[in-house]
Amino acid sequence: MLDAPNSETWVIGVDVGGTKVAAGFVDRQGEILFHTRTAMNPAGSAAEGLAAVTSAIDALLKMAPESRGTAERIGICAPGPLDPRTGVVLNPPNMPCWRDFPLAAEISGRYGGSVKIDNDANAAGLAEGLWGAGRGYQNVFYACIGTGIGTGILLDGRIYHGRTGAAAEGGHVSIDYNGPRCNCGKNGCIEVLASGTAIGKKARARLAGGMGRKSAMLDLAGGDLNLVSSEVVAQAYAAGDPLAKEILFETVDLLSLWLGNIVDLLEPDVMIMGGGVAAMLSPFFDEIRNRLPACCVNSRCLEIPLVTARYGVNAGIAGGAALCAH
Repeated sequence: MLDAPNSETWVIGVDVGGTKVAAGFVDRQGEILFHTRTAMNPAGSAAEGLAAVTSAIDALLKMAPESRGTAERIGICAPGPLDPRTGVVLNPPNMPCWRDFPLAAEISGRYGGSVKIDNDANAAGLAEGLWGAGRGYQNVFYACIGTGIGTGILLDGRIYHGRTGAAAEGGHVSIDYNGPRCNCGKNGCIEVLASGTAIGKKARARLAGGMGRKSAMLDLAGGDLNLVSSEVVAQAYAAGDPLAKEILFETVDLLSLWLGNIVDLLEPDVMIMGGGVAAMLSPFFDEIRNRLPACCVNSRCLEIPLVTARYGVNAGIAGGAALCAH
């Protein structure tokens, strides 16, 4: 049976997403003891967005009567761009309800404790460095590959924010200036080429072009081309589908080139891959590492481990907590 959480042994981690807010108690070892979630309407008012966050925290505190409704340390993974120093959410494209919104101050004013915020990849990277696959390493590169691609950088065990807090946007490093246009406005970002969204889009385009009439992907999608996603591509690959294999190996090529650039720029102690697509591609990690010598000038690149993240769907909760535990 889990011990009841108390403020001396836990912090609260909050993960604010486009459709939900999740919150959990996290102990000193990075274990998530209890967690809850509530719905989030990103297109509502600023007050409605704040209410979703406080509802999740309130529901969590009811699981621990010893807290008496207070929380001394709360860390929040919030959508960026944001200013981690002031706790202000600036202008996130996927969260239009908040513009120059003082989220940290609002939460601190309600619960009376210390509140820190950062973007999800920075915070998740910190959690991996403290408690997960990056434990014991000083310089960590973390990538969350899912619907999009987000990254975080730890230098000497601390998040590297850059001059204004906007550093580590590794998902928007371009590897093909003639490539497709990313939602950020640049061409050929790794996000628009190798994210889950990109994999699904590529598969649908090739099926629509007649390249995969015999592909299992359409069958797995019930014959509906619009339902072909990165998950469907992975299922088809597991079933031996040639087109799915071609698409995934192209993704491996793209990620290898991108990570080669990361090695040449940062030479981290470890590279950690999290997110749903990274989990799907974990059987290819050895293949990616084997391609690194052809993708970077660093002659010792193969000494850098490429590993799967500890935290899965609850990475944001662990990441939020890590901001306060650090």
